[in-house]
Amino acid sequence: MTTTEARRPLRIAVVGLAGAGKSTCATLIEEFARDKGLAYARVKLATPLYDLQEQVYRRAGGSLHEGAQDQVLMEALADAMRRIRPESLADDFAARLAAVDADLVVNDDLRDPHVDAPALRGHGFRVLRITCAEELRQERLAGRGDPSRADRSTREIDLIEPDAVIDNGAGLDTYRSTVHELLGSWL
Repeated sequence: MTTTEARRPLRIAVVGLAGAGKSTCATLIEEFARDKGLAYARVKLATPLYDLQEQVYRRAGGSLHEGAQDQVLMEALADAMRRIRPESLADDFAARLAAVDADLVVNDDLRDPHVDAPALRGHGFRVLRITCAEELRQERLAGRGDPSRADRSTREIDLIEPDAVIDNGAGLDTYRSTVHELLGSWL
């Protein structure tokens, strides 16, 4: 690559069950980018769902703390959007992605293997699957304070072929080291 050629950004979709450590992984990737002097962006597929969740809670007169996920509601909203137009979330994501100028772009909420995963692959995303022991995952979920929990939206997560798999069960320092090592090999 010559100095005048633009370097293609590294794009990573972090997948896994709720509580496995996807958001923590995205934060570790951000840390890696900062340490390497790389511009970083996190682009979520579910942004429209979070926006709708907020509107539903406001209209219902309920309260929801920032970052909370009413997973049952979010699954229902995703189902409705996909029923109306299957590619609606992927197209919204692509439009927001087009406005991002970063060396390292992360998505940490990919769940759909049929429309969304192929769309992200088409935009150059590599897939990193995060796993952990079920008991640890349940422990983490119990501490999150989400108003509802559901795993239905991830029942086909195994259909998304990963480029790499990292187990997040050995502590934060080991997790950080493993994530940073993988990213170094991908740059």
